[in-house]
Parts: sequence; C-alpha cells; structure tokens
Amino acid sequence: MSLPREGHTETLLTNGKVLVTGGNNHGDYQHSAELYDPSTGTWTTTGSMKYPRARHTAVLLKNGKVLVTGGGTLIEVYSSAELYDPSTGIWTTTGSMHSERMSHTASLLTNGKVLVTAGGTYVDSFSSAELYDPSTGNWTTTGSMKYPRAWHTASLLTNGQVLVAGGGTYVDSLSSAELYDPSTGNWTTTGNMDCKRDTHTASVLTNGKVLVTGGHGGGHGGAALSSAELYDPLTGSWT
Repeated sequence: MSLPREGHTETLLTNGKVLVTGGNNHGDYQHSAELYDPSTGTWTTTGSMKYPRARHTAVLLKNGKVLVTGGGTLIEVYSSAELYDPSTGIWTTTGSMHSERMSHTASLLTNGKVLVTAGGTYVDSFSSAELYDPSTGNWTTTGSMKYPRAWHTASLLTNGQVLVAGGGTYVDSLSSAELYDPSTGNWTTTGNMDCKRDTHTASVLTNGKVLVTGGHGGGHGGAALSSAELYDPLTGSWT
C-alpha cells in the first residue's frame, strides 16, 4: 500500500479488486483509499473519503457500491456514512446514522438493507441497532440488543438471521450471543460461548455453523486467546 494503516477496512468489489479505506498510523487518521488488483499484484490510489476515519465498517451493497459507516479519529466519533462508486472512483455522502459509533458491525441482509449493531464512543458502549436502506439513503432504528457491546462479531446465517457474539465494554468482555430476526426487528438471546472474548473473528462455514476464533478475554486489551468455538444454529449451542 502507499502508506501504513491499521483500523482500516478492506472490501472485495464485484470487479475482483479490493478496496482499502481509512485507518490510522500513529495518530495520523486517513481519509484516503486504495485499490488492489489481484491480476497485477499492484495498488493504485482512488478517491478519498470526506472524513478521515478508523474503526469504521465497509459493506458491499447489492448495487456494487460500498457503504462506509461511523468510525472516527482520536478526538471525534462519527455518525456519518459515505458511498463509494467503483465505476467512477468517487465518494458521496449519504444519510447519517442516528448515533455516533465506532468498533461496531455492519451486515448486508438478504433484503438488501444493512444492519449496523452496537459499537460505541470513547466513553460508552451501545446496545442499539440501525438499518440502512440503499433505495432511500435513510436510516431507521430497529430493536436493541440485550447487552451493550463493541469489538463484537456479526454473522449472517443461512436462515437470514444475524448472530452477534461476544464483544464487550471498557470494563469486561462478554460471552453472550444474540440473534436478530429481520422479519420482526427483534433480538433473542442464544447460547453463550464458553469464553468471554472481544476483538475476535467469526466465519460462517459451508455447513452453516459459525467458527469463532481468538480475541481478548477479561476486558478489552486483556490477554489474547488461542481458543476456538463452533456455533450450531440448529441447536443454538457452542462446542
């Protein structure tokens, strides 16, 4: 890449290229973006976002554009959102979220809307969730989770529901997991993981189960974990 960055995002575009956005380099927050071309192994710069941001999210929409939400800098957390058009390389602003949030998640639902969950600021973690409608560019609130959390994961299951697992606050990590049903806008609790963890990863496997790996235990920035767990949507349990 053209510069060092962490807390950035990368998104696989429909043309096969990878879009990298924002991030931070020792307090130098970026609004720049770059494209990686797998066919040549090279990077090129593309249009810059309006706002420098890290700890944001980036989601590929069904229309091929990329929605970036939230994140921020050392002194500010954003509610703003921007759209990247790969055909022009240009960013445009779209509707802002109802809450400023960073370290949240964003999931493309089967109906084409985007579910943004939780996250927080430098002071608080949230339990709230919002829905973005690409056809209008507007946000609406939806049901809130039982527990506030940031640094969690959100996985779209084969049944269309979204599994949120772990995360935490500045005080402690969570082992809890919750399911969002887009048809009702409601959350229900499901089985807890064996370990409290935040800043972990989650992958939906071809058999429909969800693999969760690593992360921190005992509060954000706590000891790193080597453990892994599997969630079975059919039973709502972890092994």
